[in-house]
Amino acid sequence: MFKSLFDAAQNSTFKSPFTSVNCQSATPTSAPTSSAVVTPTLRDVAPRQLTPNHNIAAAAVAEGDSCEFGSNHYFLLCGLGGIISCGSTHTMVVPLDLVKCRLQVDSAKYKSGVRGLAKGWAPTFIGYSMQGLCKFGLYEVFKKVYGDAIGEENAFLYRTGLYLAASASAEFFADIALAPMEAAKVKIQTTPGFAKTLREALPKMTAQEGVAAFYKGLVPLWMRQIPYTMMKFACFERTLELLYKYVVPKPRADCTKGEQLVVTFAAGYIAGVFCAIVSHPADTVVSKLNQAKGASALDVAKQLGWSGLWGGLVPRIVMIGTLTAAQWFIYDAVKVFLRMPRPPPPEMPESLKKKLGVTGEQ
Repeated sequence: MFKSLFDAAQNSTFKSPFTSVNCQSATPTSAPTSSAVVTPTLRDVAPRQLTPNHNIAAAAVAEGDSCEFGSNHYFLLCGLGGIISCGSTHTMVVPLDLVKCRLQVDSAKYKSGVRGLAKGWAPTFIGYSMQGLCKFGLYEVFKKVYGDAIGEENAFLYRTGLYLAASASAEFFADIALAPMEAAKVKIQTTPGFAKTLREALPKMTAQEGVAAFYKGLVPLWMRQIPYTMMKFACFERTLELLYKYVVPKPRADCTKGEQLVVTFAAGYIAGVFCAIVSHPADTVVSKLNQAKGASALDVAKQLGWSGLWGGLVPRIVMIGTLTAAQWFIYDAVKVFLRMPRPPPPEMPESLKKKLGVTGEQ
């Protein structure tokens, strides 16, 4: 299944900054009619015989890039960036996450005390590393697949919808990977005396409820994570675009990599605040559900009531805002470190400019 997605993504029309280049034979019989020169910059491009008038896709990437934009190698490195980004950041905020979960399940019981604030770090690191692999890697894949399906012009015009659809699809699979470790983490953090470590929690959960113990929170996890991720990616992409258009005093191409990473962090934090608000009620249900044996998500929601669904919102806004900003910063930094292509914000295709009569910058 994933191989077919990768293959489809490679043929996508939503691959800006890709362009179609008409290459002549390596031994032309007449002088070129244009002074334009196309210089290969990809590491794996070697001199070779080209057939006359053969059309190839050329990536307008900087010299020294480690992979071709939109290639399988590129998608795999995006997944690696997601592992590093999500795994490290979620593990770092385990103490704050623990406080948030305890406020959600029993605010009166957990009024004070800082003991055991690192509880649940192992399932957090493993679970969110797996989630990051699917979230970021598959987002890049689905964005190309859906962009190919609707065409280059529509991919630009309806890019917000494209970001929403691609991120929702990616998160659907990411949550399946995350659910077992998320269930174990919440159980360790919110059930006193149940277990102190992941190795202790897994067999106990299996013995008590079987495999279902690890996936009973999957539906509310989808309810929490899919809206969160849709907001995370769509809001980030559009905020980044607006920052470069209206706030940053110079074009992105003229910014240093360090300056670009600062803009990435700012866009990530703005997106994170909205993410926390949109996904918080479902997050509260997930926390309570994994503590209440045999209860359904609807039962938990009714028990908590409207005000109870918003318990722990302030620490979660702080946590998710910082977390989202850090994730985007690390993800983009990994791309810089690995010398991956980092396309600029989307621009209106030339064909669409001609149709709309646009002559200047969009």
